[in-house]
Amino acid sequence: MSDSNDKKTRASARRLSDAKHPKESANMNELMERAESAQSDGWETESLFEDAMLELSDEQSLVVDVEDACTAEEAVKFRHLLRNLGPMELCSQYLDTGIISIKKLITAFGFKPPTFLEGCDDRQYLPVLMLAFSRELAKRAKLMRYNTIDDAANLIQKSKNIIVLTGAGISTSLGIPDFRSKHTGLYSKLEHLGLDDPQEVFEINNFEHDPTIFFSVARDILPSTTRYTPTHKFIAMLQQKGKLLTNYSQNIDNIEANAGVSPEKLVQCHGSFATATCRKCQYQVVGETIFDEIRAGKIPRCPKCIESLRAMGSIKRKRGPRSSAGPSASRRGSNRRYGAGSDGSDNDEAYDIPEAGILKPDITFFGEQLPDSFANRLTEHDRDLVDLVIVIGTSLKVAPVSEIVPYLPPNVPQIYISKEPVSHINFDVDLLGPCDVVVTELCKRAGWDLEHEMIPKDQIIETSLAEGYPSRHYFHGYAPKSEPTSSSSSPASVGAGCDNRANGTNGAQAHKKKVTLGEAVNGVDIKPMRRPRKSHSCTAI
Repeated sequence: MSDSNDKKTRASARRLSDAKHPKESANMNELMERAESAQSDGWETESLFEDAMLELSDEQSLVVDVEDACTAEEAVKFRHLLRNLGPMELCSQYLDTGIISIKKLITAFGFKPPTFLEGCDDRQYLPVLMLAFSRELAKRAKLMRYNTIDDAANLIQKSKNIIVLTGAGISTSLGIPDFRSKHTGLYSKLEHLGLDDPQEVFEINNFEHDPTIFFSVARDILPSTTRYTPTHKFIAMLQQKGKLLTNYSQNIDNIEANAGVSPEKLVQCHGSFATATCRKCQYQVVGETIFDEIRAGKIPRCPKCIESLRAMGSIKRKRGPRSSAGPSASRRGSNRRYGAGSDGSDNDEAYDIPEAGILKPDITFFGEQLPDSFANRLTEHDRDLVDLVIVIGTSLKVAPVSEIVPYLPPNVPQIYISKEPVSHINFDVDLLGPCDVVVTELCKRAGWDLEHEMIPKDQIIETSLAEGYPSRHYFHGYAPKSEPTSSSSSPASVGAGCDNRANGTNGAQAHKKKVTLGEAVNGVDIKPMRRPRKSHSCTAI
């Protein structure tokens, strides 16, 4: 990459950072400018640093497998100091004085020290630290006054315009699989299709080329119940109490409607199976009318097209064999004609037969635009009214839905409910465990009676605080005389990870020579971190 392109990239990164965080960006820019103006000392590690950054997990909030990494308490402390002091003052007080090494400090922000720098002078870790600072400052700052479960319950009690953002995790207790969970998620079960990426099932180009791929999977994700979970009822309860501003759902099962959430309060960001539309004539039908065909392994055809073709009569025009070449076909080693086997005979391959259009469920595929209602409601209505955000059952990995939370005013409290924490967004309170268990306890503390057949009678709910995280809570729900059902990450395991690390704050022993800021930035080319994002899809957990 040329020097001019490097400077343009860094300038663009600064403009974005300045727009979001004008106060913090001044210090950060000064650090980066000093590094840029320094002379190079011969390092040729641009691609190595970029590769190392891409390997770092956005989900990792604490480095647990690196010797002398920061403890959870230290990580919280340094993230707080970064915002309060700014990058320059933090470096001055803790790096220049030798209290902590750069190598150790980067672990406070979830970064592992790159292996190719092992044994190098501590100052060579500065580019990683700058990237860690940039990523942390780009996040919304946690509101420090909200930490406890009661804080979350009180917020729900007093708020009047709540945005609830939901993912597939709120439906898993009905036996509906989510998409991204290891071993149990839908994507993990699609390896037999021979695709490079399971998400290709939901790419619109692949659907146009060979819809049989999608319909072979659709039977497994088809809504098969009119039931709904306690979490769905919790959202409907917010509506009944006049507190629900909007439920932005990434789910395609349309269960929110079963629970009573009104269309005026519901934005189905990725569409749903509620309707289906002909790819040829745009005729729309009620989704349930094609469910039987999908379950039978057939490709549903448009009744309006069929009626028109019958009126015209059957006309065949001789032509050459139809090609099925394309990326999907080549990957599977298949040469099948799309729709083959669903209707027609082998002899029909030699003819251009007018056929009815395919009815595609109105779920949003990769490569399709989200419904207009998504952006319009968010930007023109909800942003100015929202007073609380609750995210339930989604890891917020898929854009643009993942951008809803950072787009909203940063002073609006945010609560996160799911089995696993996320680290690319700073929520004010993390409530970790089965969604149904968490909302049951929240309702109890808010003084609301959440009655549902799936909530065990006399259910006992135990909560525990994650060590080192004053706002992260684990929930365990069980009926009397049964064992607790806990979240996938127990507080014991988290605590063990924290206790096994050194708890000292003096990092002078980690490096023999004190590193001044001037020495540290000398000769280091700092690049802004580019975080790859996926486009929107019909699923997002």
